[in-house]
Amino acid sequence: MNVKERFDVTAANSAPPTGHAVIQAYLKTLDGSPGVYRMLNAASEVLYVGKARALRNRVSNYARPSGHSGRIARMISETASMMFLTTRTETEALLLEQNLIKQLKPRYNVLLRDDKSFPNILIPTDHDFPMIKKHRGKRSEKGHYFGPFASAGAVNRTLNQLQRVFLLRNCTDAMFSGRTRPCLQYQIKRCAGPCVGKVSQADYANLVADSKRFLDGKTTDVQANLATEMARASDDMEFERAAALRDRIKALTQVQSAQGINPASVAEADVIALHIEGGQACVQVFFIRANQSWGNRDFYPRIPNDAEIPEIMEAFVTQFYDDKEPPRLLLLSHPVDNEDLVTQALSDRAGRKVEITIPQRGEKAELVENAARNARESLARKMSESATQNKLLSGLAEAFDLDAPPKRIEVYDNSHIQGTNAVGGMIVAGPDGFLKSQYRKFNIKSAAGANSDDFGMMKEVLTRRFERLLKEDPERTSEAWPDLLLIDGGAGQVSAVESIMLDLGVDDIAMIGVAKGVDRDHGKEEFHRTGQRPFALRMNDPVLYFVQRLRDEAHRWAIGAHRAKRAKAVSATPLDDIPGVGAARKRALLAHFGSAKAVSRAAIPDLMAVGGISEPLAQKISDFFNAKG
Repeated sequence: MNVKERFDVTAANSAPPTGHAVIQAYLKTLDGSPGVYRMLNAASEVLYVGKARALRNRVSNYARPSGHSGRIARMISETASMMFLTTRTETEALLLEQNLIKQLKPRYNVLLRDDKSFPNILIPTDHDFPMIKKHRGKRSEKGHYFGPFASAGAVNRTLNQLQRVFLLRNCTDAMFSGRTRPCLQYQIKRCAGPCVGKVSQADYANLVADSKRFLDGKTTDVQANLATEMARASDDMEFERAAALRDRIKALTQVQSAQGINPASVAEADVIALHIEGGQACVQVFFIRANQSWGNRDFYPRIPNDAEIPEIMEAFVTQFYDDKEPPRLLLLSHPVDNEDLVTQALSDRAGRKVEITIPQRGEKAELVENAARNARESLARKMSESATQNKLLSGLAEAFDLDAPPKRIEVYDNSHIQGTNAVGGMIVAGPDGFLKSQYRKFNIKSAAGANSDDFGMMKEVLTRRFERLLKEDPERTSEAWPDLLLIDGGAGQVSAVESIMLDLGVDDIAMIGVAKGVDRDHGKEEFHRTGQRPFALRMNDPVLYFVQRLRDEAHRWAIGAHRAKRAKAVSATPLDDIPGVGAARKRALLAHFGSAKAVSRAAIPDLMAVGGISEPLAQKISDFFNAKG
């Protein structure tokens, strides 16, 4: 993308001017080029990012003193400066606009807040007996990809069912090469047993081909072939083989019935439906691939109060496909702004034609209505949960004498076994419930971990957390700052945390220590606050249950992080310390030689026989082990 940037900022005064007059001053520097503009407030925070076919024409609209909606008028009144990026085409401007919105998160833009990648099913092509597995992220591995699926759960269910039908292995290549007898998957008829020669390479290739045909939507062909094979086996009096084929046909039928919506007239599409209620929006996306429904996901974009539906749809679609390949067809519940432009941008990204349509009748309209119904129901559930959550936060503020219901609660806990693999955990909760994307784990680096010093570990975690916050946002204007800390512990822990926070110069965040009480029973928790006597809540108080959930979630998160670190330490080998040997080469070396010890004894020509190991790297590996020896 060919982009040229111009940056103009109003001269800094104690109270810099804002409003349409400031915007008017930029017009003389602009021409009719397409591009992207940013509106900034007096603190240089980005308020809004927009695109324009002609920058001068678009900006001149904001320079008018009247005729704006309430949202735009407020935005103009706060604007103290602007930034401009010119592009070659309006399509480039659209893509750049949505990319900047996702990066900068301006308050006056529609923002897609959930930006997780979607999993796929992968059948690699670099093995004589390829496995079938879940894949997430960049498609860098050679093989056939099928997806996207809406969630890991949808992939796992499909993989589980496909293993029953096609008997493809799911073990790693290293495990495959080291087997001497069939594993449990073979015993329960979920694998053909290629690792120990229970199936020929040709027969296994047929299983792989059948699985690909099924995932491509050619289920009728697969079922017909299986039925023909079963009849032939029966005629040949191979009754055991016929029974096995019968079981596979039955499993295939169950897979098809479990897929739910299986449109006959739609081979590949994403169905996107929007529902707005009470100032909140839910977008439901269904993935249709190979005439099969591969799950759905709901999204809750942040929308300005007076945003129009076409504006919301355009923002969602362009942000959603910013890092994903769009399908050939998008079925929408509402029109998008600049449909031609959006279609061109998606087609450019996919490298083929992408069509956008709003169906009015037939099977496609039924698909959209189904997605719209799911959007309505999902938003109703979320609003109900939010009302309950807000009630709990208000009760928490009342119970602990806080100035207002907290918008961001951070809960901390540590986990270790006699000082080994010590980890600190932080979870976050607020009006939207648990904010799992903002959870953090801290590998304890100081001697506090080895000494099983819980106070020292807590000091390290809080120091690292708040020193970083102070560095990134010294004015404390962002939403990343908590207004309540929950600490697992009693008066001693609260006093220690207060001392730590005072040393950091952060002394205005409320904190509560949650101790288990004299009998250490669930439900008899004591709460500690600085300068106050310990107190307890009623056994059946909803606030008590809420605090218990927060503490237990922090405990679960910290223990999970500790177990992951411990498992990594168990699987560590000397190969981890060799520069240039990453995870893939480590797996290749272990698969080829069987152990790190065997690698250490290997000659350079033997090392070079492993895929991905060049002569210089083989020399480096040999030198590493010889130096250690």
